Amino acid sequence: MRSWGAYEESRGGRQVIDYDCAPTDEPVTPASSRLDVYDQLTALNQQAKADGDTNVEQTTRAHLAYLSSVLGERPELDAYMRATQGCGTAGWSEDYIVSLGDKARKAYADLGVSWGPKLADEVFQLETPMSLERAAEQVIVLADEAEAAVRELTGTTATYSVNVEVVDIDDYWSFWVDGAGHSSRLRFNKRTAVFTEAGLRFFAQHELLGHALQCSSFAQTAEKEDVDWVRTLTVHLPYQTLLEGLATAWPIYTEPDNQPLMAKAKLNHYMHLVRGEVHRAINAGFPLRDIADHVLARAPWMSLDQVGNLLSDRGTEPLLRSYLWSYTAGTDWFMQLGEQADAETIKKVLAACYHRPMTPTELAELWPAGPTFGGDGAPIVLRRPEAA
Repeated sequence: MRSWGAYEESRGGRQVIDYDCAPTDEPVTPASSRLDVYDQLTALNQQAKADGDTNVEQTTRAHLAYLSSVLGERPELDAYMRATQGCGTAGWSEDYIVSLGDKARKAYADLGVSWGPKLADEVFQLETPMSLERAAEQVIVLADEAEAAVRELTGTTATYSVNVEVVDIDDYWSFWVDGAGHSSRLRFNKRTAVFTEAGLRFFAQHELLGHALQCSSFAQTAEKEDVDWVRTLTVHLPYQTLLEGLATAWPIYTEPDNQPLMAKAKLNHYMHLVRGEVHRAINAGFPLRDIADHVLARAPWMSLDQVGNLLSDRGTEPLLRSYLWSYTAGTDWFMQLGEQADAETIKKVLAACYHRPMTPTELAELWPAGPTFGGDGAPIVLRRPEAA
């Protein structure tokens, strides 16, 4: 994995390892080609199957699925998600998605924000705009305020450090954490990031407590135990549904009485399922304009530029076609966990989530009564803006 990562870095490709839970100072020789990496992963996958090593087998399978897409293959969406994110793409019913939208609509109505084309602008003002410079200064402070609650719920004793950087990168993301061992880097992408007081509080928990502290906790486990999972983590592995889902849902566990933050959490839940509809529809061959109209019916405040990015990110880009599904499937599961499970189950799940990376299958075993990752199954039905 490190050799593959060094190769991609040398040619300006996508980052491969996002968090290394067993960092080394040994020099890394870049792989000679992507096909060389493909052949090595194929051999490792076959050996893992022969050895009955489930963790290595599913990890190498995920890497092969993603690398095959980078090399030009375009697998069917459900098969690609099962190989990389560890869950299917059956989807959620119209009634369920509408009910989530109704919850978000009511939460914002209680705050004096109307549901319509101006929602994003009104939320921005409600949450109190802030400068990039202040955001870079305050993000660690805000994470510190919620850290005790996260540690109480998870039992983690790991330490972590973070270096905050401001960058200008032509990519979809606004915030990104990567790192190794107990050290992380948080980047703010000034090309896409928009800062508010409530928004930064949300992302401080997502990025620092939901990613940096969690991955440092994995590294601590790997230092103390003879672990059976591959310790180089990347966003196209089946653990990512846990990482993004819990990170997105954290505020409902840490600050359930914070009304603006709960409204934001409800809107995020709804919008991740809307994005999931886009993900399914664009990969099923539905007409582009029909999908765009559907998004505008669901979220009339979105711009055509934002809708266009949704389509291209989830339809054509190999990494994002895999990775972005983790937000949809993971957020729904962890939001429902917080809203429906009893306190004992929640504590058991959250503690496990900060001990080792877990797949959707492993998470489902901890909460058998929980929802199906990726949805119970629903046809793709597109709406028109007039029906919003």
